[in-house]
Amino acid sequence: QAAVPRHPVAVQCQEAQIVVRVHRDLFGTGRLVKTAELTLGSAACLPAVWSPAESTMTFMAGLHECGSTLRVTPDALVYSTSLNYNPVPTGNPVIIRTSPAVVPIECHYPRKDNVSSNGIRPTWAPFHSTLSSEEKLRFSLHLMNDDWSAERLSTIFQLGDVLHFQAGVNTQNHTPLRLFVDNCVATPTPDRSSSPQYAFIDFSGCLVDGQLEDATSTFISPRPRQDVLQFAVDAFKFAGDSGNMIYITCHLKVSLADQAPDPMNKACSFNKASSLWAPVEGTRDVCSCCEMRSCGLAR
Repeated sequence: QAAVPRHPVAVQCQEAQIVVRVHRDLFGTGRLVKTAELTLGSAACLPAVWSPAESTMTFMAGLHECGSTLRVTPDALVYSTSLNYNPVPTGNPVIIRTSPAVVPIECHYPRKDNVSSNGIRPTWAPFHSTLSSEEKLRFSLHLMNDDWSAERLSTIFQLGDVLHFQAGVNTQNHTPLRLFVDNCVATPTPDRSSSPQYAFIDFSGCLVDGQLEDATSTFISPRPRQDVLQFAVDAFKFAGDSGNMIYITCHLKVSLADQAPDPMNKACSFNKASSLWAPVEGTRDVCSCCEMRSCGLAR
């Protein structure tokens, strides 16, 4: 008899789908469950692959398929579904030898990440347990040319130029998401903790550089898409730094696209003409904390 795996159900949360591999000796009793007895989610999806030689079944479903549900926590998007076992009566219908069972399954996708201005894509860092897995959303940050039509090939700027940044997140197969830039910090070395440093976006989405007398920095409104946010920043350098290099690290996060902006999820620019803060979307009051330079607990 083939050895029963320690964990008869294995879950892999991929970028756009969930894969559930089930050993047919589900309860470790030696009795192999039938293909028709196992389904995925409230929509009762059937296995996509069945391997008699390995006594396994594999379910594959998009994150929104098979009746999965989504909840949003402060730190993650959590997709929930279940593996359902409904035994088929055999022999005498008066008796049963197994009971139905439900195995809850969750996929966790963190809502936040740090990216650098050369567009690093975070590597997949899954959290493994028997029935839960985690994958990072793919955030990006790019320097764009002046008309936003393509990524800028050169990273050399003159003082007086404007830097055009485009932040994005790959939302393939996810519920619609809205991207925000929590903060952006410039440093003279790749080490984000090095000094001097200059936070030109701070306080959960306030483009504070735009308040300076010699700056026109602003978020671009309207957005091209909910999962993209563009902003323009006047070129600068660190005083007394002969290296003439700056490295920029931005902290990006997402919320549900239909969630109203709030002081922790916003994109606010300073309008010099009115001396008021203005949001890319939402009501003006979400930006009031920018003036106070205190927008709730830093995350």
